[in-house]
Amino acid sequence: MTITYEFGDNLYVNTTNRCTCACEFCLRSYGDTVGNSDSLWLKQEPSREEILADIEARDLSRYPELVFCGYGEPTYRLPDILWVCDRLKEKYPIPIRMDTNGHGSVINGQNIAPLLKGRIDKLSVSLNAATPEAYVRRCHPAGGEAAYQAMLDFTKEAVKYVPFVQMTVISNIPKDEIEACRRIAEGLGAKFRVREFIES
Repeated sequence: MTITYEFGDNLYVNTTNRCTCACEFCLRSYGDTVGNSDSLWLKQEPSREEILADIEARDLSRYPELVFCGYGEPTYRLPDILWVCDRLKEKYPIPIRMDTNGHGSVINGQNIAPLLKGRIDKLSVSLNAATPEAYVRRCHPAGGEAAYQAMLDFTKEAVKYVPFVQMTVISNIPKDEIEACRRIAEGLGAKFRVREFIES
């Protein structure tokens, strides 16, 4: 079971394979690994204790960031992730990032943004579309077009509690749509980044 894996300079944490989206560009559609990881498909979700132990087995001084991002939407495991963050913050100075599709408040049935304060240092929210219609066509979210607004609402709340929030789009969408997405992100108070589309 692969819980932690290296990608680029950072250490990533794979906590779940559950997701509210079936994005056409997702790496899950092309294989079962990222970088030099073993398979990221989990036979069972690790416990919070297993997650913490796997992280602490690494030399955390080697990594600029610890990133909760694997083959699923991490906010499905939010209570456990927050517990792990609390334990890590007691011992290590490493910044903690979460990559999310922005559906965490819907998943957990409450506004989760305040819970991130003091635990998540950086948040990356996948925007990937300038309209609800394009979002549904590209990301196939549970909840349809309402999921798009939920993601925007979450981001608007998150900037109140997380020091650094960015929204991202993939590089292979039309340039005019990328610019429209930039305006959306900045209008919500978030930074904006275009990330390279990777097929494998």
